Amino acid sequence: MDEPVTQPRRPRRAAVSALVRAVLVAAGLVTVYYVMPLDGRGTTRDSLLLACGLLLVVVVFWWQVRAIVSSPHPRLKAIETLAVTLALFLLLFAGTYFLVERTTPGSFSEPLTKTDSLYFTLTTFTTVGYGDITARSQTGRVLTMIQMVGGLMLVGVAARILAGAVEAGLRRQGRKPSDDFPARRKD
Repeated sequence: MDEPVTQPRRPRRAAVSALVRAVLVAAGLVTVYYVMPLDGRGTTRDSLLLACGLLLVVVVFWWQVRAIVSSPHPRLKAIETLAVTLALFLLLFAGTYFLVERTTPGSFSEPLTKTDSLYFTLTTFTTVGYGDITARSQTGRVLTMIQMVGGLMLVGVAARILAGAVEAGLRRQGRKPSDDFPARRKD
């Protein structure tokens, strides 16, 4: 009896699917950020929210790393993972800055809306730091420093972990990372 012939997944289709998933998840997270009722009534609750949020980022990241290894397209899954983890990380800090400003008015150089908080988070992450919004309180400055260190770790350590997971996924498939990028012949 002949075995059924299966066509390999088309790389272009897989790339589009990964991109669409990453965009939809990021859009969903941004939507949740804007509709979530953040009132900033209790500092203990807010601190617990930040700690649980950071733990969630780590758990989602590790869960995704495991998925990269078993994915038929580990590179695409790694890009998707980075997009989701980055969105979670940035929105977590934006929400935290918003809550800090609500709990302790004057923690920043101007009152923060959710959009202002997200703007401050992105300018801090990208190290642009326009200077129009700055952290004034000790709490605001400590949280900003935590975000800076976390951003560096996300870029450095997380990128290395993702690269290792991609390599493991390719080895599991019997492929070498260099198989996708063959050496050029010198003429």
